This record gives sequence, structure tokens and C-alpha cells, in this order.
Amino acid sequence: MANNPNLAIQQYQELFKEFEPKNQERIEEYSTYLILSDKYNKDFGGKKSLYKLIPLISPYDNEYKKYLPLFKKYDIDSTEVIQKIADWKKELNQQLIDSFRVAFKRDQLGRPFDTALVRRNVEKNAALFKWTFEKFGFPSQQKIGSFPMLTLLSHTADSKSSYPYFEKKVLEYIKSGDCPPLYYSMMVDGGKHYLGKSTYYGMGRSFLKEIDSTTINKHRKSIGLPSLKHAEKLKKDYFSGFKKE
Repeated sequence: MANNPNLAIQQYQELFKEFEPKNQERIEEYSTYLILSDKYNKDFGGKKSLYKLIPLISPYDNEYKKYLPLFKKYDIDSTEVIQKIADWKKELNQQLIDSFRVAFKRDQLGRPFDTALVRRNVEKNAALFKWTFEKFGFPSQQKIGSFPMLTLLSHTADSKSSYPYFEKKVLEYIKSGDCPPLYYSMMVDGGKHYLGKSTYYGMGRSFLKEIDSTTINKHRKSIGLPSLKHAEKLKKDYFSGFKKE
């Protein structure tokens, strides 16, 4: 689709007719769809569709500013955008925000030398995740905003007693779209490493062991992750964008 914007727009349109917009790691499909559609004069739904973009960019402080020209073009001024972001923040779950703020501080205590303290805190945070799943579902950005959830969730893999539960439970949130596939893959590969097994999704420290890329790519595809080579290209393009800015 990279060299065929009309095909990209068509496929994105079909995607977002069926599913609510979610932005994947380093891809940002929904904003890409809106920008491409506007550039090539394709109908993407105007204001109604642009309003759906606001919750996706709300967790990031000044992210909305780069979309202001597009919003303005469709008669949505900066005041309205800022107000909608403020309204979005009011709807966040403050109880969960406070709980996970404490959990993140707790997660950092004792690292990397006091392993006994780290283990105790991993178990406490694992218990918090379990309670959250049962009461509220996955603590996504739409519930608690921007948060280092990748770090916290991946560290639950260090709990031998809880890891099997998380491997099964979090997969449900992959299927529902509440948990990004990257978070799950890091958690699972951390668990495999901790249990002395080889990597499953080809993430992080698990690369210390030799991998079969064909098998790894099948596993990655099953949860919506790009292949290893594609992921490297996305990473390169993503960071080259920062250099240009």
C-alpha cells in the first residue's frame, strides 16, 4: 500500500467501518487514514471521523497541535479540541490512575540489586493487575491515560505463580483491542526467558538465544505484530521522522 495511496485509503476505510479506531505501535493507522483521505480528496466522514481522533491523541500532551490544520480545515478550532481533551481527561478512572502511579513507583524500588524486594513488589503489582482485570478490564489509555504500562505488564512475567494467568488473560485483551500486541509480546517473552525457554515473539532480551525467524513471524502475525524485518523498518522510519523534525 505504500506506493498506492488510493488502495491504502480504501482498505483503511473498510477497516474502520468494521472496527473502532486504534493506533498501533509506530503506525498510527487512523490518523494516517484521515491525512491520506484529505490529501487525495476522499470522503472520510469529516467532523464525525475527526472527533474519533481526539481520544487517540488525548493521552499525549501536545500531540493535538500537529493536527490543528486538519481540524481547522473541517471547522474544528483549537478551543474545541482542547475542551474535548479536557472532557476526555475528566472521564478517566482516577482510582486506577492513583493505584498504578503507586504501582510504578513500587516497581522501581530495589532494582536492580535488591532482588527480594523486587520479587515482593512484582507480586503486589500482579495482584493489582488481577483486581483491575476483574473489576474494570484492561487498564488501557482510554481508562488511565498515558502510562508506562508496557514496563509494568512485562515485569509481571517475573512472577512464576501468576505468569500463566497473565499469558492467558491478557490475550483476551489483545483480541478485544484493549491491549497493544507489543505489550503482550514483551510480557510473554519475558516469561519465557524467566522460565528458561526460548523467545516466542522475538522481543528484547530473548534475542540472546538463537531464533527461527519464520516461526517467530507466524507467532507475531497471530497477535497483529509486523514481521521482524517489517518491525525494524517501522522503527527506522519512526525515528527518522524525529530527526527531520
